[in-house]
Amino acid sequence: MRGKHLHLDCASGAAGDMTLGALLDLGVPLEPVAEALDAIGAGRGRLRVAKVVKYGIAATDLKVDTNGSLAGAERHAHEVPAASPAHATGHHHARGGVPSHAHAHDHDHDRDRDHDHDHHLDHEGVRLHVHAHAHAHGHAHAHAHYHYADLRARILAAPLTPGTKRRALEIFDRIARAEATIHGKTIDDVVFHEVGAIDSVVDIVGTAAALDWLSPASVSCTGVAMGHGTIRCAHGVLPVPAPAALEIMKDAKGVMTDGGVARELCTPTGAAILAATVTVWGPAPAGTPLAIGWGAGDAELADRANVLRAVVVDPITGPSQVVWQVEANLDDLTPELCAFAAEAVMAAGALDVWWTPITMKKGRPALTLSALAEPGRRDQVVAAILRETTTIGVRYVAHERTVVPRTIVEVATRYGSIPVKVAGGNAAPEYEACAAAARRHAVPVKAVYAAAVAAYDAIVAGR
Repeated sequence: MRGKHLHLDCASGAAGDMTLGALLDLGVPLEPVAEALDAIGAGRGRLRVAKVVKYGIAATDLKVDTNGSLAGAERHAHEVPAASPAHATGHHHARGGVPSHAHAHDHDHDRDRDHDHDHHLDHEGVRLHVHAHAHAHGHAHAHAHYHYADLRARILAAPLTPGTKRRALEIFDRIARAEATIHGKTIDDVVFHEVGAIDSVVDIVGTAAALDWLSPASVSCTGVAMGHGTIRCAHGVLPVPAPAALEIMKDAKGVMTDGGVARELCTPTGAAILAATVTVWGPAPAGTPLAIGWGAGDAELADRANVLRAVVVDPITGPSQVVWQVEANLDDLTPELCAFAAEAVMAAGALDVWWTPITMKKGRPALTLSALAEPGRRDQVVAAILRETTTIGVRYVAHERTVVPRTIVEVATRYGSIPVKVAGGNAAPEYEACAAAARRHAVPVKAVYAAAVAAYDAIVAGR
């Protein structure tokens, strides 16, 4: 089942433990996950894996022991003032609806669930470096925190596989960017609370290791249920979806649904994993299901199983596939709107989008907007074109195409691990990964691209 297509069903939302549980249930071995946790200093002994039944569906339930700290972690202790009566009450809005476990100092934490305590704790236990803790036990207490920069350095230095390292960094980066945006801070200001950091590291690094072992050629998700309503925390009443989860989905141009449940369904960690992993926001491709896994959430929902489903699909790779070419002629759209429209059409699930200069009636210079879409995404692409452009109609025609199977090869460069897409005799570094590496190292993208090509050529020459 390795190297095939992975489809994620998130009708009950998404969280880090649900995703990792589904991947283990799918058949990913526990050992590569355990090795990654050992490498990062979290330790494999923190994992608790069990089988449970949710609404008649057997699923894998994953929990993390949050006692202690990350081995060898550089922590930052902050003295906490004594509590005032106004701040002595804990929160109870964990994702999935079970009361979180209370620590001795009356902070309620639920692993990989959105939890707020005090004035600056975000969802998922990520904290900006502003502290005004109030504790119910009425005496000063030292709390350990992990700076985001320290966690990132730890992942970079850890003996992880290149793919695990790349995936984990991208997931953490998406959470940190969202938190920094929400709180009006820089990414360097983001600090992870000790307990939140431990279970976040386990969920994120564990999921990254599982995905690296599985090495899916592509990943799809029709959409993730976010929930609705409000949650009450130390900030007061906040709307659902959680601000961080919503910011992450916006940044990734992900597809979200309400889910029809008046509670929080998708955590920021769940949103970040999807944002960093999904390559197509749409239905699973036509093909043969090879393996199915179910990951359990904690709550018992009234109308459905609280599970996330992962399916490995062997796509149909016959001599040809059918795709739809959708087009519209436009003579009154500004360049700015053209750029935004193309992005929106891609986000709707188009395989490709392009513009062609044309001449319309009365000699007017104009453009044709064209998009390719799989049959299951044609209507969404049509809707995006009608919504984001000034056209009053579109046309579409079915085409047959032959697609060369493709795989992803991770190569090590001086700029970090870069994925290279290999199809037939062609190999091309992934642009987004090259661009991210170029920004991190302040070098031209072409330098990263050339290094990745050279590294891949070396691998081929050594075979």
